[in-house]
Amino acid sequence: MQKNDVVTIEIEDMGNDGEGIGKVNGYALFVKDAIIGDVVEAKVIKAKKNYGYARLMNIISPSKYRVKNPRCPIARKCGGCQIQEMKYGRQLAFKEDKVKGNLVRIGGVPAELVDRVTEPIVGMENPFRYRNKAQFPVGTDKSGRIIAGFYAGRTHSIIPNVDCALGVEVNQTILDCIIEFMEEYAIRAYDEERHEGLVRHVLLRYGFRTHEIMVCLVINGSHIPHQNVLVERLRRIQGMTSITVSVNREQTNVIMGTEIQLLWGQGYITDYIGKTRYQISPLSFYQVNPVQTEKLYNLVLEYADLSGKETVWDLYCGIGTISFFLAQRAKKVYGVEIVPQAIEDARNNARINDIKNAEFYVGKAEEVLPEYCKAHGKEHGGEAMRADVLVVDPPRKGCEESLLETMVDMEPERIVYVSCDSATLARDVKYLRGRGYEVERVRAVDQFAHTVHVETVCLLTKKAQ
Repeated sequence: MQKNDVVTIEIEDMGNDGEGIGKVNGYALFVKDAIIGDVVEAKVIKAKKNYGYARLMNIISPSKYRVKNPRCPIARKCGGCQIQEMKYGRQLAFKEDKVKGNLVRIGGVPAELVDRVTEPIVGMENPFRYRNKAQFPVGTDKSGRIIAGFYAGRTHSIIPNVDCALGVEVNQTILDCIIEFMEEYAIRAYDEERHEGLVRHVLLRYGFRTHEIMVCLVINGSHIPHQNVLVERLRRIQGMTSITVSVNREQTNVIMGTEIQLLWGQGYITDYIGKTRYQISPLSFYQVNPVQTEKLYNLVLEYADLSGKETVWDLYCGIGTISFFLAQRAKKVYGVEIVPQAIEDARNNARINDIKNAEFYVGKAEEVLPEYCKAHGKEHGGEAMRADVLVVDPPRKGCEESLLETMVDMEPERIVYVSCDSATLARDVKYLRGRGYEVERVRAVDQFAHTVHVETVCLLTKKAQ
């Protein structure tokens, strides 16, 4: 197989990133935008010894899983929805298979055990309009018109789209208002290459329960000319609660600056997960799919199996969202997070919800946990502190081995591992299984419909000695 070869291929499998996989005379090709069951014409763009990558040129025979009329006409160009053209039920099966496959291949968990402990994936009733947060880059097209949208996959080329099918409908109204204002007052969009222009991004947040709206414009400057006019127009939109500016003058891919200026309203919006109310600022971490998040956290609470007597540690706790669910049934919850602002938000959210049995610490979990255990162990005659339950929700890279070692040293009866990457989950499960724990329950939750990403909750219990 060589570069630029054009082949006809039947798609038999899918890769972790949603590419279709087929074989030509035993040679595997990964074809973006193709799905299982398609017969396609594809052009080879990169050829290695045993496999290659190809571009979808033509669908000769569509799969029974292919959606005839996708909701978003630019899904292929945009980097956001990798599998929107696949029927939703098949998306769920793909994600569940991905989790199970990683546990077997990477985690070394016996296939029969994985099949026995895996519960059906938690899907969405309506897998559109679920995102409560969107960040739109702002730029200009070739004709000089101001555009907002999303970056094409693996590029910083903006695909114009102010009405993403995953975002709330009011986003379009807000973006149209901002673009019209910029054109009227000749306010330039940011140019990454020249590091010129003013408006870089627009961050939008929406409270699904409160219907409160936040607008934050990220700018390469100190202020927006005629900003009072923009504020007056935006505040007419029903639900508008917070209008701010984030100053970011750096030549960087980081979207938000550290300086936030309040233009109108309050510096945050509020929303609920379950019965807990949260104040969400422009820089707050908050789950983007509140409907599925509540299902996810209830699942964590179910797996933790608390009776009211337990001490629970919530590692990588963020702003305390999982901690507060656990606090409903635990004796005491300790949350650890490396980001100081997140811990500040967690403590504030504990106050406004009158949650008194949750305590939060700033720092690396693998450092805070041993220090706390050592200090408090002295109070118990030198014995190491034990945790009844550990909950861990790490970033995509998973847990550091030093943290896994500390977790094992604390000898919890149960470990509830929440993961946004089932590959690193499987790697860490392999470590924990080798040190006295076994997989008891596993369930995927579809937090990000039409993308290849999936959340997973895994319960590990301490083996009997």
